[in-house]
Amino acid sequence: MPYRLEHIDHFPTLAGMKAPRVVVITAWLVALAITAAALVMAFVPWVQTANGDGLVVALNPDDRAADVSSLVSGRITEWYVKDGEQVKAGQPIARVVDLDPDYLTRLAAERAQIEAEIAAVTQSRATAQLDVNRASALWREGLIARRDVELAQIKVAEGGAKLAESRAKLQRIDVQLARQSSQVVRAPRDGRIQTVNAALSGGVVSPGSILATVAPETATRAVALYIDGRDIALVRPGQQVRLEFEGWPAIQFSGWPSVAQGIFDGRVRAVDPTSNAGGLFRVLVEPAPGKKPWPDLRFTKLGAKVRGWIQMETVRVGYELWRQLNDFPLEFSKDIKDSISGKGAKGGDDYGVSKDEDATVRKAGKPK
Repeated sequence: MPYRLEHIDHFPTLAGMKAPRVVVITAWLVALAITAAALVMAFVPWVQTANGDGLVVALNPDDRAADVSSLVSGRITEWYVKDGEQVKAGQPIARVVDLDPDYLTRLAAERAQIEAEIAAVTQSRATAQLDVNRASALWREGLIARRDVELAQIKVAEGGAKLAESRAKLQRIDVQLARQSSQVVRAPRDGRIQTVNAALSGGVVSPGSILATVAPETATRAVALYIDGRDIALVRPGQQVRLEFEGWPAIQFSGWPSVAQGIFDGRVRAVDPTSNAGGLFRVLVEPAPGKKPWPDLRFTKLGAKVRGWIQMETVRVGYELWRQLNDFPLEFSKDIKDSISGKGAKGGDDYGVSKDEDATVRKAGKPK
């Protein structure tokens, strides 16, 4: 039997029933929420990001922590610094004494002996040269045979060889003396003593043994972010990066950079061509020019942890949700799309990728 409006009059109890106010309000709120969510997903923009964790590093190799090593073998007899002490370039760090206390004395005596040997060989060679001159004059007059002249010349050559050998010995002795004169190990640069290898105190050290580590107090900083291999193909030098430093209060909205607080700006400086042992690629980030400077070195020291978001293309919130639910890669940039469509360089794009390779990547990353 079909339902008609006048039939409700035969059921006065049913006609008098009304939905509870709470149910009506809840239904309206759910409807409004669904409508608002649909509008947000359809019209609100979202900035895609390639995120990764990293560390604060020194851009200049001279600004990184430097190990102070021993140049000679021996035993450490005295330390001139302590952990945390500030040092200047050339300031003594430790004294290393040779295991043989008379080694320098013997080297000096050996050097004096070699110098006397050089003087004797030089005099002998000069005398032999005089003999050559006299023998040559007598040979020209026919008084001696040519063999006598050649024997005199051989003596000159032998004297020259002995002189060269003695000078080589003298150079080796000078090198050993110079090394032994480096028994006082000095700081290579200004900075602060980070660690002192106190375990070597009184023990035997060899050339190259690390005695202490000097860390700089001023450095040109950068950030080394480690990005997943799926996103690294879309990272290019010059892209904007948002950085959150460890210990610095911040509120981050990766898709809405203008809303974030306590976040600092950076710019991609370089991208490593190969990954590390964990399969992540290192991206060097430098401070963005014209933006708010990074926190002072007192608050973000070298080695501090950083989380970064490399900004990519702007899409709609709905598309971003769909992409993440399906675990698809990030949206391609305009230059990559142009190279795929044939508007880029003939036979390949600006980054050395052929059209066939780009088409394959696009087909794999964005299915129909």
